[in-house]
Amino acid sequence: MKKRCSLITIFVLLFSFTGAAQDFNENNDKWTKGWTNFTPNKTDYPEAEEKLSNIISDHTYLRNDIVYLISGDVYITNNASLTIQEGTIIRCDHENPASLIVTKGSKLIAAGSEAYPIVFTSNKAAKSRNSGDWGGIIIAGSGKVNTVSGNGVIEGKYNPQFSVYGGNMYNEETTILRYVRIEFAGNATKRKQGANGLSLYGIGSNSLVQDIMVSYSGQDSYSFHGGNNNVQNLISYKAKDDDYQISEGFKGNLNHLFAIRHPYITSSQGSYAIEVDGYNKELGSIRPSAITDVTITNATLVNLSDKTNYQHTTAAISANNSAVTYIHNSKISGFSDVIKFDETYTSMAMIQKAFMMDNSFFNIHNEGVIAINPAIQKSALNTLKYNRFTKNFVGVKDLFQDPQNNVVPKFQLKQSLNNYMVMQ
Repeated sequence: MKKRCSLITIFVLLFSFTGAAQDFNENNDKWTKGWTNFTPNKTDYPEAEEKLSNIISDHTYLRNDIVYLISGDVYITNNASLTIQEGTIIRCDHENPASLIVTKGSKLIAAGSEAYPIVFTSNKAAKSRNSGDWGGIIIAGSGKVNTVSGNGVIEGKYNPQFSVYGGNMYNEETTILRYVRIEFAGNATKRKQGANGLSLYGIGSNSLVQDIMVSYSGQDSYSFHGGNNNVQNLISYKAKDDDYQISEGFKGNLNHLFAIRHPYITSSQGSYAIEVDGYNKELGSIRPSAITDVTITNATLVNLSDKTNYQHTTAAISANNSAVTYIHNSKISGFSDVIKFDETYTSMAMIQKAFMMDNSFFNIHNEGVIAINPAIQKSALNTLKYNRFTKNFVGVKDLFQDPQNNVVPKFQLKQSLNNYMVMQ
């Protein structure tokens, strides 16, 4: 990882990191306190009292003095809105795995609060819940997607009548989600794909997605398919598959992300904190400018690995189908590498246009970059310049202040950033 550079370049790098170090490693995770739950399997939730209809075609309001049950596929249709009061609990059936599908033109308005978050969770008793007990929440919008037709069909073989997404309403208010917890979703028995914690298809730019926690998803925690939006304050906790899957021309900023993984919780195909796809090969691509282009800022991507189990980890980020990704002011730790580029990245010039990471920190146990194209493997390491890193891999407990705290994990570095090396 060591390469020579001029004294001027070294001076500029050190000056920029010295000025940014204090902001980078300060306690900026205060937004996670008060509404999150890192031990959801120990929480006693009240039993469901009222079951929702499988077709909601009129404006419906859920009150927080009633505990609701969803069983099987529940569709919000006919341009109706489902509005959920802060503090409402929705239990989700595991025997007939539940999914909530918001069809194109309809809305889900779930605005919880820090004191009273809205909770979607398994209907199993405490200490018996598992990843993938139920399906998840799916929201179909009319925003732009990078497919030849400009539309798509929701993954997972849902009712075809209610499964179309995409269009030209890029500024649509598709949904309002704030202070929402989604626990034990991602069922893979009923559907091998498409049942993620929260799936957002073609959402509009006027949607609000903020302060969301997805815990123990059996598939992806978050899945973005096209659309245009700036989201913030998202937590993915111990997902089995990817934490953030971003595809089909999604464009926007993701600010303040947590992805907390465990080396023993992964899919057989390998799982990533972030998987970015420029387009869906089956649905085609409109034009190069329509590919996925995402900026990720203030992310904490951590695999809770140490020197006894780090060999089970993959790269933190998987970049595919020419996707464009910018990582800024972030921490990546416990993975084998920072990023893996698929075969569509055919030259170093292409990689330099498609990926940039700066003012960030990484702690990994391999070289740092995996390029499927062997001709660019060595030079691809240059993409990690302007970042700090550990000389040798450090276990999670030795690197961070309190990473396994059951109330709110703390991922501030134990040492000052100035104690780590600068990638040159």
